This record gives sequence, structure tokens and C-alpha cells, in this order.
Amino acid sequence: MLSRLNDRQREAVEYVGGPLLVLAGAGSGKTSVITTKIAYLIKEKGIKANKIAAVTFTNKASREMKERVGKLVQGKEARGLTVSTFHNLGLTIIRREHKTLGYKAGFSLFDDQDTKSLIKDLMHKDFQTDAEIIGLVQHMISNWKNDLIEPEQAMGLAQDDRETLAAAVYREYDRHLQAYNAVDFDDLIRLPVRLFRDHPDVLDRWQNRMHYMLVDEYQDTNVSQYLLVKLLIGYRGALTVVGDDDQSIYAWRGARPENLIKLGEDFKNLKIVKLEQNYRSTSLILRCANTLIANNPHVYEKTLWSNMGSGSPIRVISCRNEDAEAERVVTEILTHRIKNDGHYKDFAILYRGNHQARLLEIKLQAYQVPYKISGGTSFFSRHEIKDIMGYLRLLVNPEDDNAFLRVINMPRREIGPSTLERLGTYANSRHISLFNACDELGLEQYLSGKALEKLGRFNHWLQQTIKRCAQDDPIAAIRQMIQDIDYEAWLHQNSSSPQVAERRMANVWILVDSLRDTLARMQEEDDEATIEDAISRLVLRDMLEQQEKEDDSDRVQLMTLHSAKGLEYPHVYIIGMEEDLLPHRNSIDEGNIEEERRLAYVGITRARETLTLSFASQRKQFGEMLNCTPSRFLEELPEGDLAWEGKENAPDEAKRARGHAALDALKKRLGG
Repeated sequence: MLSRLNDRQREAVEYVGGPLLVLAGAGSGKTSVITTKIAYLIKEKGIKANKIAAVTFTNKASREMKERVGKLVQGKEARGLTVSTFHNLGLTIIRREHKTLGYKAGFSLFDDQDTKSLIKDLMHKDFQTDAEIIGLVQHMISNWKNDLIEPEQAMGLAQDDRETLAAAVYREYDRHLQAYNAVDFDDLIRLPVRLFRDHPDVLDRWQNRMHYMLVDEYQDTNVSQYLLVKLLIGYRGALTVVGDDDQSIYAWRGARPENLIKLGEDFKNLKIVKLEQNYRSTSLILRCANTLIANNPHVYEKTLWSNMGSGSPIRVISCRNEDAEAERVVTEILTHRIKNDGHYKDFAILYRGNHQARLLEIKLQAYQVPYKISGGTSFFSRHEIKDIMGYLRLLVNPEDDNAFLRVINMPRREIGPSTLERLGTYANSRHISLFNACDELGLEQYLSGKALEKLGRFNHWLQQTIKRCAQDDPIAAIRQMIQDIDYEAWLHQNSSSPQVAERRMANVWILVDSLRDTLARMQEEDDEATIEDAISRLVLRDMLEQQEKEDDSDRVQLMTLHSAKGLEYPHVYIIGMEEDLLPHRNSIDEGNIEEERRLAYVGITRARETLTLSFASQRKQFGEMLNCTPSRFLEELPEGDLAWEGKENAPDEAKRARGHAALDALKKRLGG
């Protein structure tokens, strides 16, 4: 059981004499340590499985831990073992102790949307109901609960009108939850901590149930989670926590990396074991990560190393603008995949914000490269894109009833459900589409007055748009169509803020530009290609994306740096290495550069074989092209390990050479 572990891992598994902190660097095998230690406690130390609890943060991590423990401990030996998330453990405690907490059996659990709706209803009575303010109040209440601050305390701590408002809503919100016999997500930790503090007899009962605890990703614990662990362990100190302060990237949701320090203060006999051997990355990648993170202050120093060889230099690519950056990354992946007969799934493109995926998706679509987007909404799944795609589908095929129903009241035309029901009845009787039914005289037998007039006006307008697409510049006609419906005003009426509306409108124009580029490429191949052909290609792509593919694994992975934590890929691209993006402008303003540096560190340590960092000299924001400054983090990397490309502009010869290399590889592959 221990033979596969290195010396430090083995030391962490075998130590059970008191509280233990395992400082586990990226890729150092921390999950193996936790799962092996669970088996060791049961098999070698005779602790019964039902007296052991291992907690982590995500269902995915919990499932993986269960599976790996299940291979080491089976049958009766494993019976009663607790391997769960923090919140599942909290839910179990509340269910068993609901009477003491003042709840009835079968209490409800409010999710994020339930919480938001209740807060909105409460604020509607006495306060303004702007969506942004509702979100802010929800976030503040969540933080108070995580910090174990009760409603009356929050009111006393309020320092301005905004906090006073949130505290007043918190008081009403908490009262209503109890009246509804309901708890929310944050209560799953807050209530057990309050229970154990107020009822020593209940705490004693639970301490007797748990003779040993193991905690994964300890750097991500908040105040209430730390206290829950401390209370459950009590005087025994039978605890192993595994964490990495360099990978603490969730301060925005209450994580406290200083809990690693607090552990040493609360447990004077705390033993520390460092896992520094990395089993994932090359030495150059690790040196890059070590050098960067050394700029952050540390209580516990550690340096990652590996036996994976030095590897390739870290490439840093300077691009003209964000479009050129996306084009460069996608064509490189395509070229590499063709030349080496590799897999798309070996590549990951990481970025700071979800909005950076938009251009990447467009480029990947253009080159027919399969991809999977994680940690955000796919560009083609966004509401504004689906709305405009509905209009485009009707331009191509006026028989498309689903598209008609999506757009007929978007923006609102005051065509109600009863009108559409009668229209549908008539269309079915005539065996024609809803759109064509709008233009028939026989519809007068079913509808009259304003309803008939509005349907006729919509039909006439769209027919004129179809004609303009056929006779004039089709892209100009589509732009005019979007202006005719005043879609931008619709977005401003239905978005949480003007900034959100502007971003959504920018997505619409990106879609139109993509359609223009698609049409141009198709016409290069076929002079007779039409706008209908280009739209049909986009529609087909949209339909295929919604279908589950049998083999959906071989796809380029797109995700935020936050979503990438815990994952690894042979080849990693981190784009947007610019000031105001990474580090993010909000973090710069708040003086929170250390967490942004940790985020960059997480991204770097996802790479196994090659790492490429890119930045743009210019980037468009709210319709204006702005100059960009390379990220300060690039200056903090070891200069001798970096290979810079395109610091000025890559010469045409170099670009042609890359193109010829790709073509040669493709010819060779096809010839074979």
C-alpha cells in the first residue's frame, strides 16, 4: 500500500501522532496521500471506517476520492466511511439534529435562485429592486454567514448606507427562511457550527463519532468551515489537512488562506510535511512557476521540482490585437495536431474572464476545430446570440416555426399567446408555416383588428429584409434588421446593468462579423455561395453543438483559470497576459495582486509538456480599440527560460514558413 509513495508522501501517511499539515504543491500527488492514509488508518491503525471523515469541496473531488479509497479498502472494512463535501457533511448534521436547531423534518434547501427571489421579494416592499443591488445584497449576506456574523451583529457592524440596507434585508431574510422551514447553502456550515457552540452535549456526541478527520484543499476553507473542523476534532487533534497556499484563488467567495497559519496557532504541536516533487510538469515549467510565486509572501516556503526533464522553453507571443491572438493560438493548435498526429484534447486554452472565449470560439468554428468550453456559457448558447440566430434562421427558412415563435415577441410586439394560438390553428388548417399564414386573407376569419395588423406588419418587414439580403449587401441588410428591431434598447431593458447590455450587444456584432467572414471564405471557394449558405452553416453548427456526441473527449478545452484548478494538459496556452486582464483591474484597484499571481501560478502548473503565454498590443473594449500593457507577471518570470515571439511584428517570411510547414504536414498525412 505504501510502496508507490515517495519518502515525503509516506511520512505524511504514517504520521498519526497529532495534527498534520501537508503542504502539497501542484501535481505532487496529494489525492494519493489522502486516500492511502484513509486505508492506512483502517488497515494498520485499527480505526473503524465509520469513525473517519474525509471532506473536500466539490462533488467531483469527493467521487474521485471514494473511488480510489474503494480500491484500497473493500467490504465490511469500508462500511460507514464518510467521504463527502463540506456542505454534504453539514446537511447530514442538520438532518440528524433538526429538532435541536428548531426545524421540522423535511426542511427545504434554498438554491441560489430561490435565495435571489426571496431577497428580491423582501426588497420590493421597502427598497429599490435593481438587479445589481439584489446581487450585491445576496453576496454580502453570504459573506456574513460564512464569517458567522448574525443579522443583529451585521446591523451593528454596518458602516455605510449600503451595508445598513444589506443588514436590514439579512434580518428579514433569515426570519423568513426559518418561517419557511428552509435553509440556504451557507446555512449548511453556519448552523452546525452554531449548534456545536450552543449545545456541548450535541458536540460531544459528534466528536465521539469522528475519531479522525482529513481535509482536502484546506487553503479554500472559510471561517465557518475552519471552525466546524476545529469543533469536530476537539481535544484529540486527530487531523490531517492537505493544502497549498500558492493555489488559494477563491477569496471572492470567502476562502481564507490564512487558515493555514491559524492552524499552527491553534495546534501548537502541528507537524508539517512538504510535498515538493511534482509528477506532472517539466523542470522549466516548474522553475517558471516557482520564480513567479516567490514574489508572494510565504509563511511556509516550498519549491517544486520534478524528474520529467528540462523540456521546451516557455513561449511568450506578442500579438497585434485580440483577433490576431485568437487566430495564432487556434492555427498553432491545428498545425501541431496535424504535424504530430496528436489529439485535440491535449490542448487547453486558459483565460482570466469568460468573455475572452468569444473570439476563440469563432476562430475554432472557422477552422472546424472541435472544442469544449468549461466554466462559462458557450458563445452560441447565450440568449442574445440565440435571439439573432432565430432571425437568421427565418431569413434562410420562413417555414421554421420554432424560430418564428422565438422572435415574434422579441423585442415585444404585443402579440399575445391567444393571438399565436389562433394563428397556429389557422396555419395547421392550411398546412402552412406560421410566417406564411400571417400574409393570408383567410386569417381574417380567426383574427381581426390590431393583432392582425401587427402580424401583417411583421411579415411584410421580414419579407423586405429577405429581399434586401438577396439584392443588396446581405451583411448590411442584417445590420439594418438588428437596428430595425432596436435590439440594443431591448437589451438595456432586460439586462442587470448598462455594462452587461453593452457586452451582450458586442456579442451580437461579433456574430455578424463572424457571418461576414464565413461568407467571404465560402465565396473564395465557390463564387455562387450566398448569405443563405453562410447562415445555414452557422445554424448547422449551432444544432450540432446541442447534440451529445458519441466521442466528445477529443476536443480542445477552453476554460477560465479558476475552472482549470485541479486539471492538467500536455499543452497549455494562457491568453490575455496583460495588465487589467491578468492581473484583473478590480484586483489592482483593491490591492489584491497576490491572489492574481496565484491564479497565474495555477495556470502555469496545469501544463505538462509545453506552455505558451500570449498578449495583445491592442484590445477592443466597448467598441473602442485600446492599447494594452503586457502583464507585470511576464517580467517576474525567469528571462533565460523564455522564448519571445513577435515582440515587434512577426516578419511575413516567418508567417509564410509556419503556413508552409502546416501544409507540408497535411500533404504528408493525406498522402500516407
